[in-house]
Amino acid sequence: MKTKPRTIDILCVGEILIDFIGHQSGMGIDNTRDYHRYLGGSPTNVAMNAARLGLNPALVASVGDDDFGSYIFKRLDEVGVSTKYITKKKNKPTSVIFVSKTAGTPDFIPFRQADKAITEKQLSKALLLDSKIFHTTCFALSKNPAQATILKKAQEAFELGCQLSIDVNYAKKLWKSRAEALRVIKAYCKFNPLVKISEDDMLRLFKKEVPHDEIFNFFHSEGVTTVCLTLGSKGVKLSKQGYGIITLPAIKVDKIMDATGAGDAFWSGFLFAYINEKPIEKCLEVALKLAALKLQNVGRLPDNINIISELL
Repeated sequence: MKTKPRTIDILCVGEILIDFIGHQSGMGIDNTRDYHRYLGGSPTNVAMNAARLGLNPALVASVGDDDFGSYIFKRLDEVGVSTKYITKKKNKPTSVIFVSKTAGTPDFIPFRQADKAITEKQLSKALLLDSKIFHTTCFALSKNPAQATILKKAQEAFELGCQLSIDVNYAKKLWKSRAEALRVIKAYCKFNPLVKISEDDMLRLFKKEVPHDEIFNFFHSEGVTTVCLTLGSKGVKLSKQGYGIITLPAIKVDKIMDATGAGDAFWSGFLFAYINEKPIEKCLEVALKLAALKLQNVGRLPDNINIISELL
């Protein structure tokens, strides 16, 4: 029997947020006077980037039945991301996050309600069977019912032949405890996802600086084949079992406008090339190009990101 082709390139499951990014550069949240509103959330960013790169993404998430929720639906429609798997919660407001504007890893204060209310009925077997990549984040996994839903559906997606992916964007303030975070991360890693992590993520997760080899070994020992470690201005290092370690420098950016979303841009580029069945080195090259483009723009990526397709 012939297998039906999968039509959804990336199924992004997790948080939709309203980001209020500080207008004053280099200021902590305590000294920021003004904020500008943007649509945010790591899975949301990846879905929107994927759509603008010409892929067919789907976004599974929850928002409030409020004006922020209406704004979100409008913005997603403008980019071409389907809203059919997004639920509106009447009793929970749309989640909001305040973010400092910085060239490094930004600080943030989250006000979470609707984003964590993802339920199993949003992720049907038919949807999983139609998806090539199932992508989520540590942010999404930090609260129930989303946590339980995503872990259960990730296993189902894996068993149905879907490639999993995760951004291990661990932040202590989102979790009950570090022990719980490690338990959930390890549970997800059993399904051999493509893993994206950063040095800052690992410093927070392990509470100390850990040699890169130990970081790679941690994930490999949990069942992960491919681990991508982003190093900020120092570039990226990827470890793939049976292949070795690849190191590439970052693309020089004359002036960094905003680092928020740079990791999402990087991973969008990586998955874009991966879906197009490019060698792992090419996946990293496209990822670095997209991250450099994001660093030069505040808020979302510019409209010309389809130029990245010329690199394939």
